[in-house]
Amino acid sequence: MMWGDGHGWWGGFGMILFWGLIIAVAVFFFRMLTSNRLGETRDAMEILKERYARGEIDEDEFRRRKQELQG
Repeated sequence: MMWGDGHGWWGGFGMILFWGLIIAVAVFFFRMLTSNRLGETRDAMEILKERYARGEIDEDEFRRRKQELQG
C-alpha cells in the first residue's frame, strides 16, 4: 500500500511554525514573570512614599532619605 512519502503540511513550514510558537510562548512567559506589575516602573521616591504610608519607616527616616534622593 502506498500512503505517500511526504510529511504533508507538517513538513518544512509546519515544523518552523511549531518551533516559532514554542519560542514565542516561552518568551511571553519569561517577560511576564520578570516584569514589574502592570509593566510599570517605579522610581525611588514612589517606593519611599509607599514605605512611609505603610508605616515601614518613621517620619525622620522618610525625611532623611527624601533629602538624600533630592540631592
